[in-house]
Amino acid sequence: MATNFIRNVMFPPRIRLRFLHSSATISSVPPPLPTIETSSSSFTVEFLVNSCGLSLKSALSVSKKFQLNDKTPQIPQAVLELFKSHHFSDTHVAQLIVKRPQVLNCRIHDNLKPKFEYLVKIGFEGELLPHLILSNTDITRVSLTSQIKPSVECLRLFLDSDEKFLTFVKRGSWLLTHNMKILLQPNVDVLVKEGGVPAHVVERLLLLHPTFILQNPERLINAVNSVKNLGLETTDTMFIQAFRVMLQMSESTWKKKIEVMKSMGFSEDDILKAFKRFPQCLACSEDNIRKTLHFYFNTMKLEPQTIIVNPALLGYSIEKRVRPRYHVLKVLESKKLIKGIKMWILVIGEKNFCDKYIDQFKDEVPGLLEFYLGIKEGKSLMLDGEEVSFPLQLK
Repeated sequence: MATNFIRNVMFPPRIRLRFLHSSATISSVPPPLPTIETSSSSFTVEFLVNSCGLSLKSALSVSKKFQLNDKTPQIPQAVLELFKSHHFSDTHVAQLIVKRPQVLNCRIHDNLKPKFEYLVKIGFEGELLPHLILSNTDITRVSLTSQIKPSVECLRLFLDSDEKFLTFVKRGSWLLTHNMKILLQPNVDVLVKEGGVPAHVVERLLLLHPTFILQNPERLINAVNSVKNLGLETTDTMFIQAFRVMLQMSESTWKKKIEVMKSMGFSEDDILKAFKRFPQCLACSEDNIRKTLHFYFNTMKLEPQTIIVNPALLGYSIEKRVRPRYHVLKVLESKKLIKGIKMWILVIGEKNFCDKYIDQFKDEVPGLLEFYLGIKEGKSLMLDGEEVSFPLQLK
């Protein structure tokens, strides 16, 4: 009796019947439950499509990680109106929402509005403002008082004009949302006080290569000393470029690149001469240096001294610039349309090259442009429907 009582209390007859029925059909898989779309989810997708200009696909993707409250539609609507009043186009709005949909829930009066007004005041007028926000959407999130203003004030100490400041921020807008006092001041101090780098050179470094701010101060001073040891002073024209290249590699990587150059026939003195003239000649990888020199020496038959005198040749892409131009010039030379291949032809800009060596001879050599573009795209060497081989013969 006690057993029956316990059984009836723990498993009443109705429950027992359901349990027995479930056990009997446990092997059958129940159909999946239908997806229930909440009103917030439906409202979010509708708002993103109709008010923000997102495609349905983008809106659905955004709605998976972000929801609007359908009880307060006036909040995102007010955000959109603020954007429109500050020169955000429909495209700007859609791009911003895809990047940071949370901005639709931002407070207006104690966040976005004073932030926008401040940014306009320091120079980001008209379309400069939406471009700035799109380049660093964290600006909508961080504090104006404790983050953005202190960073701007710190940068202003080292950039002495509005034009320079705007140039810097356009190149490194992400720095507005970092603590400049912690990042910038120690690095400037070590460059000026320990490295002997003049203030105007530091300013130029900021404008050209703002990412140096993120480096460890010890790494900065090591790069400065390495460049000085090569014979370049901080006031030399090429100092900034050399400093940047040195900053990007370790001592062991530098030695490996020197050894590659030596193995290709250069003396150490020649290498240092080339580096002083054009520091970027050692900015690419060892493998790229080897491949580039192989093409110059074995295909174009250049001498090492030509590279030393013209080290910028090491900075050009063989596949996208040198090889296509070389083959075009070989075709023109084979048809006696030009005499020899001059180094300056590799240096001139793309438009000048096309005007002087492709457009000028398009009647004499039909299909020359297609031939040139085909080589740049890595296609086979075909000219006027025929395969071209080198030494140049038209089969």
